[in-house]
Amino acid sequence: MTDPWLVIIDPQRIFADPQSDWGSPMWPEAVARIRELIPQFEGRVIITRWVPPENGHRVGSWDAYMQAWPFADRPADDPYFDLVDELADVDAVVLDAPTFGKWDVLAPIVGEAAELVITGVSTDCCVVSTVLPAADAGATLTVVSDACAGSTPENHQAALTVMGLYPPQVSVVTSAERART
Repeated sequence: MTDPWLVIIDPQRIFADPQSDWGSPMWPEAVARIRELIPQFEGRVIITRWVPPENGHRVGSWDAYMQAWPFADRPADDPYFDLVDELADVDAVVLDAPTFGKWDVLAPIVGEAAELVITGVSTDCCVVSTVLPAADAGATLTVVSDACAGSTPENHQAALTVMGLYPPQVSVVTSAERART
């Protein structure tokens, strides 16, 4: 297997801002762990960004979803969707997708049998929605639990529990446990 890729899912202002309806209270600690991991993956870092589906291209439930979260119904180039300052200078491939899961945009770059180290936000939405299809496609994933941020600590733990049900395709470790391997 080739060297693993570090995938940082959706490290954007909309998820980091404590005033945002989607702001994660866990983000400050998670981004600190992510910054510690980055040097280990030089040339193999991917950052994803969630952008809202365009008005004319909303399929099925996406229209109702955007109506439920009108504060997020902004153009894709709105500054609220920018990367957080702590990661804006990272040498990475940046991929945008109007979906929770990012596997469809990741797979063409990393390949289906990739080894991925997963970090980011929100554990209980975009992270789990990326990890499970990637595992199903044949990727090997390590979710770094303390480098992920959930909508709440309880939802974060619930998502980690679900992803932990998929060994050996998915392993859930802390950054300290990963450093020992």
